[in-house]
Amino acid sequence: MPTASYAGSEVTVNDEGFFTDPGQWREEMAPQLAAAAGITELTERHWQVIKFMRHEYEAKGTGPTVRVLGKTSGVTVKELYQLFPQGPAKTAAKIAGIPKPRGCI
Repeated sequence: MPTASYAGSEVTVNDEGFFTDPGQWREEMAPQLAAAAGITELTERHWQVIKFMRHEYEAKGTGPTVRVLGKTSGVTVKELYQLFPQGPAKTAAKIAGIPKPRGCI
């Protein structure tokens, strides 16, 4: 299994770079993960989505889709695409240290 280093810690990732063990994620890793996705600064709105993604994963065993994010996270779909231009659900999941949500390409 491949590994990656974030905030001085080695973590196991899959071939697409998603964490295989979300328990290895720490908040200090998020800025580095975001930078790799082309996001230079994590705002409060980014953190709202990241924390929501982790909560949904812990509660349901999978990350939410863009549609669910737009309806239940408190951030509109339009804003999600502004915050995470390369694909909100997939990019937010990677930054949040959870596996890629079902339905993401």
